[in-house]
Amino acid sequence: MAKSVSTTNYPAVGSKAPSFAAPASNGQVVKLSDFKGKIVVLYFYPKDDTSGCTKEACGFRDSHKKLTAAGVVVLGVSPDSIKSHEKFIGKYDLPFLLLADEDHTLCEAYGAWQQKSMYGRKYMGVARTTFIIDAQGKIAHVFEKVTAAGHEEEVLAWIKQNV
Repeated sequence: MAKSVSTTNYPAVGSKAPSFAAPASNGQVVKLSDFKGKIVVLYFYPKDDTSGCTKEACGFRDSHKKLTAAGVVVLGVSPDSIKSHEKFIGKYDLPFLLLADEDHTLCEAYGAWQQKSMYGRKYMGVARTTFIIDAQGKIAHVFEKVTAAGHEEEVLAWIKQNV
């Protein structure tokens, strides 16, 4: 399991969320501004169809009705291609969009592209991080160094308490 060895500057809570336009699994280019007036859970994960990433995605899938009822839109982001995202969505019946960030622009804008280390080897990769973006487009909360299993419940609890 990869462990983050250096931290990057995440957008500050209360600051305007970095805008983006990214290709999405529905074939559209999705912009943050498309969700103005809604709460967005923007979660960054390393790779489609790997054990931790699948646990996290399936957790959001299983809590999707509760999240939607709370006025939340879930968006997943990884460096994988649209084709990879489509297979991942099909295999696990994911009801939310996945954004392809193949050049890491979105990951870098949110500080989720970080130096990591595994078995003594250093490399750049996605730090599992989740952002809650409020209806005004501001960063409401940042979950750093996320544990995949049960993360959706942590997100839902935070939203219920704070939104």
